[in-house]
Amino acid sequence: MKECMQEIKTLEEFETAKQQGGINVFTFSANWCPDCVFIKPFMPKLVEKYSDYHFYYIDRDQLMDAAVELMVMGIPSFVAFKDGEETGRFVSKLRKTEQEIDDFLSGLSK
Repeated sequence: MKECMQEIKTLEEFETAKQQGGINVFTFSANWCPDCVFIKPFMPKLVEKYSDYHFYYIDRDQLMDAAVELMVMGIPSFVAFKDGEETGRFVSKLRKTEQEIDDFLSGLSK
């Protein structure tokens, strides 16, 4: 999944990316997570569909400080920012379908 997104590895990179203009979507995930593996095949299609958004991948275990800051415990989870302000979140420990993620992403532009 991180192949189709810019990977964030430090808290500084995370803070900088949050401030970027436009819609910034952070995907919290981990390699060991079965539900994260489930969304991997269709995420490139969604990234392409919403090509005007900036997508970032965060390994929750490698950057726990960002996950704690945003209260992201369940993965996969998505948190969106625009101009440094949080504009949406799809955060839970439940498996997410392609349609549910698509609905979340489409709602960010409204």
